[in-house]
Amino acid sequence: MKLELGYIHINDIQFGPESKVQGDVLYVNKDEVRAMLLEDETIASVDIEIAKPGDSIRITPVKDVIEPRVKVEGKGGVFPGIISKVETVGSGRTNVLKGAAVVTTGKIVGFQEGIIDMTGPGADYTPFSKLNNLVLVIEPVEGIKQHAHEHATRMAGLKTADYLGKLAKSIEAEEVKTYETYSVTEGLKKMPDLPRVAYVLMLQSQGLLHDTYVYGVDAKQSLSTLICPTELMDGAIVSGNCVSACDKNTTYHHLNNPVIEDLFEKHGKELNFVGVIITNENVYLADKERSSNWAAKLAEFLGVDGVIISQEGFGNPDTDLIMNCKKIEAKGIKTVIITDEYAGQDGASQSLADADVSADAVVTGGNANVVIKLPPMDKVIGHPEVANKIAGGWDGSLKEDGSIEAELQVITGATNELGFNRLSAR
Repeated sequence: MKLELGYIHINDIQFGPESKVQGDVLYVNKDEVRAMLLEDETIASVDIEIAKPGDSIRITPVKDVIEPRVKVEGKGGVFPGIISKVETVGSGRTNVLKGAAVVTTGKIVGFQEGIIDMTGPGADYTPFSKLNNLVLVIEPVEGIKQHAHEHATRMAGLKTADYLGKLAKSIEAEEVKTYETYSVTEGLKKMPDLPRVAYVLMLQSQGLLHDTYVYGVDAKQSLSTLICPTELMDGAIVSGNCVSACDKNTTYHHLNNPVIEDLFEKHGKELNFVGVIITNENVYLADKERSSNWAAKLAEFLGVDGVIISQEGFGNPDTDLIMNCKKIEAKGIKTVIITDEYAGQDGASQSLADADVSADAVVTGGNANVVIKLPPMDKVIGHPEVANKIAGGWDGSLKEDGSIEAELQVITGATNELGFNRLSAR
């Protein structure tokens, strides 16, 4: 499968009477966007703000971050099964508004939502401080249930990203990147001497607002399966969870998965990137056993020499991570796992809830329990008081002057387990 990504670089975002991309500037008619989103009767109000790199702005509680994309050539559309019809994507050409993003915030849904600071020490921990963000402040109608609230904000973000992406449908991209994978037999013929490598992508699916969607299907309803890496670049996988902000895979992460990017960079040179095995993270032991059995079986079926495994979340999913690792290693396939750590504020506690001697090649995104101090910002978009109750914060985290003292896990993307961050160790 072959996909071209056409990058339209966005270096500024402004409100204007007409939504359009002109040069490197994204103009947004916020009244038009608001009217579109208020068609959802579960949404009481929508406020729309802009947050640019270097602005003295704090966004909280952050729910999702989404990059605007649009299908230009090929089958289907972006976010299939949710925004577009259910059709296999990942081929043809897709235009990307690189440097722009949609961020959703508003009344808190679940306690595991995060913070994005656009400047200061907090900005150094999140990749989203470097983007030109259109921020949607979504407030639900009174009495709405949590799952309906999450659905409303998720759909608002995806609809807006789709709306913005379509502004670039007829623009000729100044930069085009090509990604291509082959069938098993084609790959063997083209790269007979290169080691075969697959990527096991663990998707958060523990329920209770911990969900991920594949072609619109809740991942907990699916067995481990194969997916072409370019399908992710067209939005085949989207986030719908409120897992701790630091290691949550937002939709932006799925669209720009750095493990996939790095494997493509070495594809045909140092290795044969065979494809992606997606597997879920469930709560019950039988479900964990079933999913890890299938992930190991698929890795063996593909005849790979090595596998990279990334997880999402911590604690309970650590068990899924280690199960996947040791079962795949037992097949004679080398593994590298990517995780982060919850080693206590002093760093002296056990980093993961599970371990095994076969997990002897580990990349970590850092210790999420480290305490940080975030200075006050000139402006807060959303609800600053949630700093006292989101995961990583505590009663008193928000100070009278607007500063925050909390664990690193409050920062969206700070210890991301795809390596999409600035912290790491091997």
